[in-house]
Amino acid sequence: MEAALDPAACGTCHVEQYKDWQTTLHAAAMGPGLLGQLVDMAPEARDEQQDCIRCHAPLAEQADGLAQAIASPARGGKGARLHEQGLVCAACHVRGREHFGPARRDGSAPRPEESQSLPHGGWTAASAFEDARFCAACHQFEPDGFALNGKLLENTLEEWKASAYAAEGKTCQSCHMPERRHLWRGVHDPGMMRAAVSVEAAPPRAEQGTIRAALRIRNTGTGHYFPTYVTPRVVAEIFQESAAGSMIDGTLAQHVIQRQVALDLSREIADTRLAPGAEAVLEYRRPPAPGAVRLVYRLRVEPDRFYTELYESLLAGGAGRGTKMIREALRRSRASHFAFYEERKALEAR
Repeated sequence: MEAALDPAACGTCHVEQYKDWQTTLHAAAMGPGLLGQLVDMAPEARDEQQDCIRCHAPLAEQADGLAQAIASPARGGKGARLHEQGLVCAACHVRGREHFGPARRDGSAPRPEESQSLPHGGWTAASAFEDARFCAACHQFEPDGFALNGKLLENTLEEWKASAYAAEGKTCQSCHMPERRHLWRGVHDPGMMRAAVSVEAAPPRAEQGTIRAALRIRNTGTGHYFPTYVTPRVVAEIFQESAAGSMIDGTLAQHVIQRQVALDLSREIADTRLAPGAEAVLEYRRPPAPGAVRLVYRLRVEPDRFYTELYESLLAGGAGRGTKMIREALRRSRASHFAFYEERKALEAR
């Protein structure tokens, strides 16, 4: 167990950290959407595989396991193989069988004389674990990395550096690992989305035969763009609702907040994301519909919008050996949608 790289082995002693990790996208980083594409690669195409797994399953042992699984898909055993477990504990905490982590909460670290009495022979305390740059290996492309329209595809650290959060010393870990918990909540979490933006719904008013209203969304709670990456889509909506609670056709107004790129990553289509402190306003002007009693204001997120479209495209063109996995990934991506803000305001009786 001391030499094991499997997260469940770590969880024997690090119980709470393991429970948290199991709920995260880090644990699901090698989900069916990615594995369903990798299985059609040649086992020896290590460089091509590394384009994906350098972040999604970064251990050398995971790369070996993936190549073996591609070559002999029927082999394996009980439970998930290491490469299928995504970003595992050892990816951050183990190098050459030596264990690393932050100093204790009081700032202390193991002394040489006590190391032999501690599990793993103690650990090497590193300040990097509390530094935003620790996250950059996977959440920030190099300056000469892949870019569209002059902007890196992944630029979260640089966005943070330009924000007030960096000046205040509020790092990635401050929001995504509160109290050192291994949670990494983000765009898939309704609570994080509600904390990310401030929302103001201007009440409806009648003016010249139309209903006028507005929904103001301001990025007040993230130290980077909202959203930071190309995969999510956030949609602001205002529409009229009947007494039965149904949206009335023809009354919907929308504003999309997204960095929209082509599926083949050949071009940027639009970028309406909100920089820290920036805002977007959805103005509503529609004639009152028969039977309308309320105006509904809503913000909803499609966390995996890009992937949904990618999986649909892969299945339409033939997904090969990964078809079953891609279908499951498509189902999950569609099921991830949720509304994180919704408010109703009564319309004046006519």
